[in-house]
Amino acid sequence: MKQTIVIFGNSVLRAKAKPVTKVDEKIRQLARDMLDTMYASEGIGLAAEQIARTERMCVIDVTGMKPRPGRAEEPAPTVPMPVVMLNPTITAMEGEQTGPEGCLSFPDVFVNIRRAMKVQVSYMDLDEQVCTAEASGLFARAIQHELDHLDGVLLVDRMSVAQKMAVAGKLKRLKSQATD
Repeated sequence: MKQTIVIFGNSVLRAKAKPVTKVDEKIRQLARDMLDTMYASEGIGLAAEQIARTERMCVIDVTGMKPRPGRAEEPAPTVPMPVVMLNPTITAMEGEQTGPEGCLSFPDVFVNIRRAMKVQVSYMDLDEQVCTAEASGLFARAIQHELDHLDGVLLVDRMSVAQKMAVAGKLKRLKSQATD
């Protein structure tokens, strides 16, 4: 079931997520709700904090992204999409990429953000199996973005002073609409 996405200014977005210790029907339902919410909002990733939950989990599906003109073809993800990651941790990072990034909790805000080009992530799946995935390009960017959410780090924290000034009006409007 689609949930309401929490907007910038709500304190839950700053909460550090709590590890998932057991996969039960509540966690499976949360994963389904998060996927429904992400797809309904046309996102490629969603962290539990974005629907006012504090479980350390996120969902990602980069398969719906269309290639942009002048941009290299993205490598296919190394795991089937969508992926549900419980207790994810980045175990290795390599290279650098800078590109446009948005966030469902920051509607209409898009800025260029620097991220690692490649990451390796360890996580538990819904079968309680420990998994490892290698990611590059957009998939790596999405993983880093969602793990930031799980640590209470937001898009605005990754912006330069100039970027913050350029979107200051939008940020102020979002904060005024946020509810705790």
